[in-house]
Amino acid sequence: MILHAWRSMRPWARALVATGAAVIGLNLLISMVNLATGGSAPGGPTSSSYATGGDGLAAYAELLARRGHPVDRLRVALDDATLDPAATLVLADPQPLTASEAQAVAGFVAAGGRLVAAGSRTEPLVAALVAAPGGDEIEWEAAEVRAARPLAPVPETAGIATVEPGARGAWGDGGAALPVLGGDGDVLALVAPVGRGRLVALADASPLQNRFLARADNAAFALAVAGDPARPVLFAEAQHGYGRGTGLRAIPARWRWAVAGGFLAAVVWMWSRGRRLGPADEVEPEEVPARRAYVEAMAAALARTRQPAVAVAPLQERGRRRLAERTGLPGDASDEVLRHAAVQRLGLAASDVDALLRPCHTEADVVAVGRVVAALDRRPA
Repeated sequence: MILHAWRSMRPWARALVATGAAVIGLNLLISMVNLATGGSAPGGPTSSSYATGGDGLAAYAELLARRGHPVDRLRVALDDATLDPAATLVLADPQPLTASEAQAVAGFVAAGGRLVAAGSRTEPLVAALVAAPGGDEIEWEAAEVRAARPLAPVPETAGIATVEPGARGAWGDGGAALPVLGGDGDVLALVAPVGRGRLVALADASPLQNRFLARADNAAFALAVAGDPARPVLFAEAQHGYGRGTGLRAIPARWRWAVAGGFLAAVVWMWSRGRRLGPADEVEPEEVPARRAYVEAMAAALARTRQPAVAVAPLQERGRRRLAERTGLPGDASDEVLRHAAVQRLGLAASDVDALLRPCHTEADVVAVGRVVAALDRRPA
C-alpha cells in the first residue's frame, strides 16, 4: 500500500516527503548525539556533570579528571549499579531516591565508600545516615549563605579560608554529623563517618557548580570533598534523567512518540493521496468544435435567410463597439478611422474589417465578420 502510494505521488510530492524524512532523521541523529554528550550549548539538568550551564557540574567533573581522579557517570538506577567502596559517589540535586536505591547507597558508604550528597533533595538520605540514637533527625532549612568558613579542622577544610556559594539552604540542628563549613550561624556542610565510609553533606550544591567553582576557595573545597586524588569519582546521572540505553532506547520516550506520530501522519497522508480500489477511470476530454467550423455553419444558416445584412447587423454593431474599445477610439469614430486603427494597431485583415464596417451580402462577408469579432473577443481590454 505504501509503495503503491509512493509510486502514484507526483514528483514534487515525493521530493517534499523525502525532504521531510531527511530533516526528521537529521534532527533525530543530532538529538541522540546531544543526549550522549550533554549537548554543545550551555544548559542541561541542574547539578548534572553533563550540564554546561551555570548550575551544572561539568566543570567540576573536568577539574577532578585533571587532578587525577578517574571520573565516570552512572546512567543506571543506583540499586542496579556496581558501587565500588573505593570510589566517591557524587549525588547532587537528584530526583527522589527509591527505598532500594537509598539502601544501596547506605550499603556502599558503610562498606567504605565516600558519599558527597548535595542539595535539599538529599535530606531524607542524609538524615537516615547520620541519625543519632534517640535524638532529632537533621533537617534542611531555607537560608542564604554567601560566605562560609571552616568550622572544624577536618581534611575537607584543610587549607580552606573562604567558600563563596550562592546557597539557598543550610542544615539545621540534629543528627550525629559534624558541622565543618558555615557562616552567620548557618551550616553549609557537615561530615560524618558511616561504617567504614564517610559522608560529606552539602545543604546546597552551588560550591560545586560551574558558575561558582572559580570563586574564593570553592575549587579547593570541591577537590577536598572528593577525597584522595587517586580515588575514582562516580556521578549519579540516572537521577538527572540520563539512561544507559543505546540506539532508540537512548532517546527519551516523548521524542520516540513524536517521531512515531510524524511517521504515522506521513503514512496516512500518502494513503489519502494514493489510488485505491484500482486505477481511477480516465475521463476523455470533450472535443470542442473548431471555431471556424462553427462560424461557417452559422454563416450558411444566415445566408439561407436571404437577408444576411439584417441577421448579422447585431453582431456587426457588437464588433464595431469592441473595435472602438480595443483601439481607444470614440464610439462615433468614422469607418475610415476605425479601419485604419484596426489594420495598423491590431493587425487585423483589411478585408475582414471591411466586412465588419459595411453591410453583408454574401456568406463570405458573414464569415469575415465572425472572424473579426472572435479576434476582438480574444484580445485583452
